[in-house]
Amino acid sequence: MDQIIFRDRNDAGRQLAQRLQDFRETDSIVLAIPRGGVPVGYQIASQLGLPLEVILSKKIAFPDNEEYAVGAVSTDSIVLNTDTYADDEFIRMEAARLRKVLKEKYALFESRLEEIDLSNKNIILVDDGIATGSTILACIETLRKKNPASITVATPVVPADRVRTFENASDQFIYLHDPSFFSSVGAFYEHFDQVEDSEVKRLLSQCR
Repeated sequence: MDQIIFRDRNDAGRQLAQRLQDFRETDSIVLAIPRGGVPVGYQIASQLGLPLEVILSKKIAFPDNEEYAVGAVSTDSIVLNTDTYADDEFIRMEAARLRKVLKEKYALFESRLEEIDLSNKNIILVDDGIATGSTILACIETLRKKNPASITVATPVVPADRVRTFENASDQFIYLHDPSFFSSVGAFYEHFDQVEDSEVKRLLSQCR
């Protein structure tokens, strides 16, 4: 059975911050994946004295099956799962549609990410948990093009069989719990309410 580990996202963020003390007041930035990653990232940024921004990617769902992800898309990258059987034309069209959605979300959150020079910065990429991780992998691929000094992925919980993937994809992978049995991210939280867009905007505003 899954075991509840975190009271809520704020609790998980505070615990992660303790593992990231080497980044305190350095030339680093916390990039959180909305919406659930933002409260976690907010706690990390607040405790370490770092700026907070959002970075977006969207799951590409298999046709007629929203629960099955064939990959993920960011503004300029696509990551496909190794067992993907979706048609190339479907992936192309769906990626184009999702990129329009991403641009709308960036505008909604008044993102300043494009204005920030990420070259030679340490990036802490945060989400509230990893299931397949395709959205984070898409973000990593996008961020590599910005020539950062390093990319650290930080998350409260990740399936044990995905740890090696993120150790290889990032410069440093920080996680708190890696269960061998994994049903969903929310199963490891006592409180896992949906984070509203208004809450994302409020937390970003406080850090800015």
